[in-house]
Amino acid sequence: MPHQKLIERLLAVSRLSNGEQKALVGLPYAVRDLADGDIAVHQGDRASCCTVLMTGFLSRQRVISERNQISAFYVPGDIPDLHSLHVPIMDHDLCSTGPSTIATVSHLALRQVLRDFPALAYALWGETVIQAAIYRNWVENLGARAALPRVAHLLCELATRLQQVGLATGGRMNLPFTQADFADACGLSTVHVNRTIQELRRRRLIDWQSQTLELLERAELEFIAEFNQDYLLGRSKLASD
Repeated sequence: MPHQKLIERLLAVSRLSNGEQKALVGLPYAVRDLADGDIAVHQGDRASCCTVLMTGFLSRQRVISERNQISAFYVPGDIPDLHSLHVPIMDHDLCSTGPSTIATVSHLALRQVLRDFPALAYALWGETVIQAAIYRNWVENLGARAALPRVAHLLCELATRLQQVGLATGGRMNLPFTQADFADACGLSTVHVNRTIQELRRRRLIDWQSQTLELLERAELEFIAEFNQDYLLGRSKLASD
């Protein structure tokens, strides 16, 4: 079901009635399979639909001063271009990082559902707030932390977001990222990222074999990263804790 991860994502941070969930399931969609490096949406495009990530990962990328900069990773259940409902001109590329599958939903259909179900509009507004919080944390991570806590923070964030949609168990997850991807996301050279990952391995904080990453000492990794997951949680979840 194309929208199942979207529903899981929203339920992780908000509350949805059965009727609201059925409304999401009933949205018309078109499915696309993307290979590693394929562009889902190009910078400069005028969007007429929103992208729901079903499987795999997308990244938000733009070339700045001849260097590729990744400013966000998206996990299944995310709608990385939800803002295009109001700002349709894309100012970045949405690129598949590893193979992925997306569903596209027209703005027209999505707006109709949001008019019919105001609680869904509230839930998706919450999603944009969380994405803004993620972006702020990325800016602070790049601007204020050294390489080791910078990479550790990204790993902790990805693990938490994948757990929310049932794709990380016991600190183990599938990450088809290259060290170049992490370099572009962390503002580091590939050599520096390699050294940092080796140091995390040496300290027995992570095990990264092929595309499988396991956080071995989650609490210590979060301490090094100064990681607090509250920015990834919706208001209803924080209020219920």
